[in-house]
Amino acid sequence: MSYYPPPQHGGPGGYPSAPPPPNNLVWAILTTLFCCLPAGVVSIVFAAQVNSKWQSGDHAGAISASKNAKTWAIVSAVVGLLGIGVYVVIAVVAASSGNS
Repeated sequence: MSYYPPPQHGGPGGYPSAPPPPNNLVWAILTTLFCCLPAGVVSIVFAAQVNSKWQSGDHAGAISASKNAKTWAIVSAVVGLLGIGVYVVIAVVAASSGNS
């Protein structure tokens, strides 16, 4: 007979009863394809870790991976938009200097 309560494993099958944090995988893939490849790949790596960490019981690690995936997706989007803006400015300047 034990005086300690049994460990709580959450829902059926030992999985946590709360849903995992968002893995942001769609945003990671989209920003990789359309914005900035290196930062997008980092985002995909973090996004891929979220569900497995959550199911293994590493809730803090899953939440951290989710936040990192979102952060790197945002970085990828910003870098991509800045790159497009610089390209447009250079194209406009080049086109206007060619007409002179």
